[in-house]
Amino acid sequence: MPTATLARPADHRAAGLSADGAALADGIAREALRDAMQQLSQAEQADRIGDAGHASAMCHALTETARALAGLHAYGPAESYLAQAQRWALMMGGHDLRADLACALAEVATNAADLARAQGQRARSRAARERARDHAFEAARLAALTTDPNWDVRVLLRASDVLDRCGDHDDAVQLQQRALVLMGLGQADLPPVDPQATSQGNDTDWLTSPGALM
Repeated sequence: MPTATLARPADHRAAGLSADGAALADGIAREALRDAMQQLSQAEQADRIGDAGHASAMCHALTETARALAGLHAYGPAESYLAQAQRWALMMGGHDLRADLACALAEVATNAADLARAQGQRARSRAARERARDHAFEAARLAALTTDPNWDVRVLLRASDVLDRCGDHDDAVQLQQRALVLMGLGQADLPPVDPQATSQGNDTDWLTSPGALM
């Protein structure tokens, strides 16, 4: 276990900027960021450095900071704080929280890719989309190790949603099929995916949106 808190991301000063570099306006979202940063500072100053309780507090505070930043479209800093949260989650052991954070990283990276594409930054968009894919596949891997089958389903659906947004439709459908099996609505031996059928998405349109499950 560590004897000191992990350093904040190198680009934490960007917390005061939006994704396009403009200053963030005051308001509810900005206030949420202030509250999250204050919570993070308190967690960093806690005396219980190195114990499981402190790791949990740090992980929660870092995640809330990332959530607030993502709400302001500051996706780069949000990814950095989530990466910090992942390190604390690893110290805590278990797979459920790590799978959840991998999903969050995948979702934030996908949003970053969409924003970069809208701004005409193709190389940056491709890089963010590759990160999103990597995080989504890691989430799917960890899903098989979680202790709660319902949590497994939620993780798989979130990862599937990210892959679908990244254009990996076949992989997205495969994860949805894994979720169906866990829900008792599919068979263990699934037939090969028909690219034409999966591109239309008719077989899985009834599924609840992954984001709504979390």
